[in-house]
Amino acid sequence: MYWDDTGLPWVMPSPNIPTLDSAIVFPGTVHIEGTNASEGRGTTRPFELLGAPWIRAEAFAARLNARRLPGVFFRPSVFEPTFQKHARVACGGCQIHVLDRLAFKPVLTGMALIDEMRAADPAAFAWKPPPYEYEHDKIPIDVIAGAPTFRRAMDEGQRAEQIAGRWDAAVADFRALQQPYLLY
Repeated sequence: MYWDDTGLPWVMPSPNIPTLDSAIVFPGTVHIEGTNASEGRGTTRPFELLGAPWIRAEAFAARLNARRLPGVFFRPSVFEPTFQKHARVACGGCQIHVLDRLAFKPVLTGMALIDEMRAADPAAFAWKPPPYEYEHDKIPIDVIAGAPTFRRAMDEGQRAEQIAGRWDAAVADFRALQQPYLLY
């Protein structure tokens, strides 16, 4: 069930999650916080507008759409954050549009966005250094992803789809484990 199925009015859980759309993409696009690219803070669509000064919007969105990620479309966009990363600097990138919520895989999508941000200019792309939030020693992407495994795999050149494919067995085990506890 999604919030709009409840018939209740939307209440922002954070100033940077202003809409249900931003909440739906957040589990994946929050990973961009662990990079030097913009996750759209300082725009009217945080976590939906994503990019960086070194990215050419049309080519970037085309490469993402060519990956045929489930349930999502990437529209080329150029935006200028008013604060946070790249404040008052034009960023090429995309706006993410979820077309099928049930098919959409937010974490895979966030990882693919990072793949393509890095591919757009490997010399310009970087992992954000510490500190991050409450953590002063760990690399922010490792905090966001829960471990250094994701960053290390990407640094070795593995694609998002390869990394996510290794989760399939664990996801299946979890779904079986959770089944008796699903009440609705």
